[in-house]
Amino acid sequence: MLPFTGLGLLVGFLVGLTGVGGGALMTPSLIFLGVEPLTAVGTDLLYATVTRIFGVFFHGRKGRIRYDIVFRLFAGSVPAVILGGIILREVDKEVLNEYLTLLLGLILVASSVLSLLREELHFPVKPRWAYVYVLGFIVGLTVQFTSIGAGVIVSFALMNVARIDPREVVGVTIAYGLALAGLSFLNYAGIGVVDYRLAGALILGAIPGVYLGTHVNSRANKNVLKKVINVVILIIGVLMLIDKVF
Repeated sequence: MLPFTGLGLLVGFLVGLTGVGGGALMTPSLIFLGVEPLTAVGTDLLYATVTRIFGVFFHGRKGRIRYDIVFRLFAGSVPAVILGGIILREVDKEVLNEYLTLLLGLILVASSVLSLLREELHFPVKPRWAYVYVLGFIVGLTVQFTSIGAGVIVSFALMNVARIDPREVVGVTIAYGLALAGLSFLNYAGIGVVDYRLAGALILGAIPGVYLGTHVNSRANKNVLKKVINVVILIIGVLMLIDKVF
């Protein structure tokens, strides 16, 4: 179980530092290490829930969680979760997952590259609270079919459209991700596809990882952190495209 504890430490550090990368890195890694895909997703959701509980605690102590944004994002996601359940009963999930993941990968790669090249993107959109609800709806619906993407989409939108401080963006994505992961985990626990022993090993490494990542986050220059987040988003997008193309 030692390799899994190390994996939990690495992903936990990235989550604590950037708020993104948990699901996109953990689930593929577990599958690569031989875990059955469905169990990998269910176990990752439990790991993500516990990891984000500690992330919210650590970031909350530093006053870096904008709960006003978190609540609006989650409020927008609730109808998306309901709609997603209806769509899943009518359309083949594999078809939806393949095309939505491909589209998401393209968007992440293009947007992160533009942000890294131009330092800052200026969208012709005035930030409004209504857009936060819409963002929550889009992300909530996307996560129903891809199981990943909440952190990267929210992070990119809040940094580059709403102009939120990257250090606050991390706290928002962790708190929002906690709510979504917790609800999704209950579905997988209900059908008995969660490896609790494996999740325990992952969480053992995650706790110090999240703490360390949060500590580095609080000391990081916001411009440097923004670049780090965009690089992580780029890597995730490329990995998603490679997985779908090859």
